[in-house]
Amino acid sequence: MPDRFLLFYKPYDVLSQFTDEKSEVRRNTLKDYISIPDVYPVGRLDRDSEGLILLTNNGRIQHQLSDPKFQHSRTYWVQVERIPDSAALQQLRQGITIQNYRTRPAQVKLLSQEPDLPPREPPIRFRKSVPTAWIELSLTEGKNRQVRRMTAAVGFPTLRLVRVAIAHLHLAGLKPGEWRELEPAELRPLL
Repeated sequence: MPDRFLLFYKPYDVLSQFTDEKSEVRRNTLKDYISIPDVYPVGRLDRDSEGLILLTNNGRIQHQLSDPKFQHSRTYWVQVERIPDSAALQQLRQGITIQNYRTRPAQVKLLSQEPDLPPREPPIRFRKSVPTAWIELSLTEGKNRQVRRMTAAVGFPTLRLVRVAIAHLHLAGLKPGEWRELEPAELRPLL
């Protein structure tokens, strides 16, 4: 079987897996969107996170993109409660300790305006008295709920989390629930 590489825009409230046998209540999975057999996600996004997932049947590429030793970046747009100050952003850049683990340094910047994203369903909670801000955060590791734990640790809890890039692959051109095959030019750097 030839290698397959798919980019998928995972919507909010969808599991990053094809089955959900543990829940008594039916939850949406990748199977509700992708009917290509024998492809598997490279890494995961939490059910309450959105954005880019790469799926492949190539185990070597899956390993290289998932294993932190290869240091492939993952970039997120993160809506946080309140407006982070420069000290909080610097802490995220240097790495912080969460759950007895020291994160690697990250690239972090405060976005000057809200990114152009489709509305989330359901929308995040809105409070007139509490402003929000968006940051762009790039990591070369991916621990469970790491971004959420990092922003909370510096005092700015995550409200919405969207992965917009994995290495050189970007979310642009996809809407929530859509997927497409990688173009040859996108595939070459992976191989």
